[in-house]
Amino acid sequence: MKDILDKLEQRREEARLGGGKARIAAQHKRGKLTARERIELLLDKGSFEEFDMFVEHRSNEFGMEKSKIPGDGVVTGWGTINGRTVYLFSKDFTVFGGSLSETHAQKIIKVQDMAMKARAPIIGLFDAGGARIQEGVAALGGYGEVFKRNVIASGVIPQISIIMGPCAGGDVYSPAMTDFIFMVRDTSYMFVTGPDVVKTVTNEVVTAEELGGASVHTAKSGVADGSFENDVECLLQMRRLIDFLPANNESGVPEWPTQDDIDREDHSLDTLIPDNPNKPYDIKELILKVADEGDFFEVSTAYARNIVTGFGRIAGATVGFVANQPMVLAGVLDIDASRKAARFVRFCDAFNIPIVTFVDVPGFLPGTNQEYGALIKHGAKLLFAYSQATVPLVTVITRKAFGGAYDVMASKHIGGDINYAWPTAQIAVMGAKGAVEIIFRGRSAEEIAAQTRQYEDRFLSPFVAAERGYIDDVIMPHATRKRIARALAMLKNKHVEMPARKHDNLPV
Repeated sequence: MKDILDKLEQRREEARLGGGKARIAAQHKRGKLTARERIELLLDKGSFEEFDMFVEHRSNEFGMEKSKIPGDGVVTGWGTINGRTVYLFSKDFTVFGGSLSETHAQKIIKVQDMAMKARAPIIGLFDAGGARIQEGVAALGGYGEVFKRNVIASGVIPQISIIMGPCAGGDVYSPAMTDFIFMVRDTSYMFVTGPDVVKTVTNEVVTAEELGGASVHTAKSGVADGSFENDVECLLQMRRLIDFLPANNESGVPEWPTQDDIDREDHSLDTLIPDNPNKPYDIKELILKVADEGDFFEVSTAYARNIVTGFGRIAGATVGFVANQPMVLAGVLDIDASRKAARFVRFCDAFNIPIVTFVDVPGFLPGTNQEYGALIKHGAKLLFAYSQATVPLVTVITRKAFGGAYDVMASKHIGGDINYAWPTAQIAVMGAKGAVEIIFRGRSAEEIAAQTRQYEDRFLSPFVAAERGYIDDVIMPHATRKRIARALAMLKNKHVEMPARKHDNLPV
């Protein structure tokens, strides 16, 4: 019996070594952890249970039958993060460059199916060179099976992709269909076709970092939701993110103990809005002062910075925050901001996370670039997302709410449940000067000035909207946290019946 047990342990040791000590050393030299080291950091200590450790590929082409390594380039299993169950797979770059074979795909498919049955989040750690060329269509078929499961799981369990090395070709489409993508700076990149193919086809010379590095996808394309300095920081932040997310679409948001009084008032908010209506202020200050313990996990920080999205807690329960950012482009809505916020709102609605919206928006960004880029369609995505949401929606207008952007930002008209305004709120079709110049076109400068002051007194306040019931109350800024907390408590059992349909036709 002892011989048998020793052989088992020996085989396990061989599997844990992956591609061998030399390749592990090469991985470390690149500043990257191995697949198993990443799992150990991500999960609670001692909680990982591995599946399919001894699986090997079955390919006999191009001499592959002579080269078989247990695990076949991906480590799969389950464990816990702060006591909550998660499933995961971690691609092992030391084994065939982490390339996907038929059996490699079957391992991922198995853990995807298990996550769906258990209704628990699934996390993918990517560090691989795409499909295994020697297997041809068998590898491509494996990709298709993985992609199909990404779609089936969408909106049912949270899916998180962490790019920790190369992610190219077919590998990129699985992360693209998950809820969140995070990258590691300088060591990870994503692209459909690599620099060599780009050069061959278009004669364009570009590096992997310039083509699909973290800076590209977090700030320019918006493909990734964030990036971190190294593997360790990235994985620790993923543990933090999981704490905010429900296990599935029916479990309800996680609730954590908090010492932060829901009735806490912050009188510094009474002076947050500058006297000059054109002077910016940082909306994140408001979010941090409203959220429990000032704990806010921002999503897509570097992309479309004119709108802020992320998770916090109020009274111990997760909420999603969406807020216009006056510090960037005056908080205007443009193509990128509309896309970013719409996707975040849809995620929150899919997983029953209440949404708190802070509004300070002067309108949609004008210009040919925006119109040619289909601002109408992209702006409609945000309108569609809020209109479709059935989760509790609490909105606070802090300053400007002009034009169609007022409607789009979770107004009462498209489904906002509780809509508050600060006394500094200005709700109108447009700013006073522009409105008066249109209404009183051709009048003298003195009359224009007088009419502008009259317009400001009458319309650039929250009271016209409050008189019509579009604003539920004009609140003191220092009481914002208390009023939001009470509104969310009141809406906890909100239930909305939607018409039966196969699916909607989102303006993609």
